[in-house]
Amino acid sequence: QVELVESGGGSVQAGGSLRLSCVVSGLTYTSYCMSWFRQTPGTERELLGSIDYDGNTTYADSVKGRFTISQGDGKISATLQMHDLKREDTAMYYCAADPNYCGLLTRTWDFVYWGQGTQVKISS
Repeated sequence: QVELVESGGGSVQAGGSLRLSCVVSGLTYTSYCMSWFRQTPGTERELLGSIDYDGNTTYADSVKGRFTISQGDGKISATLQMHDLKREDTAMYYCAADPNYCGLLTRTWDFVYWGQGTQVKISS
C-alpha cells in the first residue's frame, strides 16, 4: 500500500518562508514522478511543480523563482521550499506521486497516489 505523508504547513507572514515535506512509503517502482499541488476552496487543484527520480524539476510560472522542489535523503520524498510568500499562496498543499513520466502528468486525475494535504496560511 502506497502512502504519502505531508508535513510542514502552518501560518507565516507575507514575505516569509515555509518548507513542506512529503515522504512516500510503499512505492516499489524504480522510476516515478512527485509533484506538488495546491487548492483553495471552490477552485481546481493547481500544479506547482514536479520532480522525477533523477532530480529533474519543472515549475509553474506562478511560482517559478520563489518555490523550489528537491528530493529528500534516503526514502522517496520531496520537499517544497517556498520563499517570499504572498497572501495568494494561502491554500491547502498536496503532494502526489505516480510511476509515470512527469511530462505526461499535468492534471490531477493523472496521478494515482495523493497525500492528505497540509494547510498553508499567509497573513499580511
